[in-house]
Amino acid sequence: MGTFHTVCRLTNPLNRMRSARVPRVLVDTGSEHTWISQETLRQIGIPAEKKDVSFQMANGQTITRDIGFAIVRVGEQFTIDEVVFARPGDLQLLGARSLEGLNLRVDSRSKKLVAAGPIPAA
Repeated sequence: MGTFHTVCRLTNPLNRMRSARVPRVLVDTGSEHTWISQETLRQIGIPAEKKDVSFQMANGQTITRDIGFAIVRVGEQFTIDEVVFARPGDLQLLGARSLEGLNLRVDSRSKKLVAAGPIPAA
């Protein structure tokens, strides 16, 4: 499929005046969670709600990271989701859960995000 990046904005759900534009986030349908630098999340006042959550990396290594809640925006679409506090050396990723909440899917031919269509009612 190949890889590509997009732009997103993260907003503090308790204080919507605090937000940050993330100009380059890797779209990664293989990652369940969205990963954003801990520095960015702290700048907009996102607290760590879940501490030391274990993640298994593609190379088999297990690491721990904190998780908080943020409003994730891509274009006109938005959702609230758990976001991982990425540390230096971690990639910033837009994960599958956020993509589903945004109702976006990957168009692998054009390497961009597109509307996923109507949301099933049941």
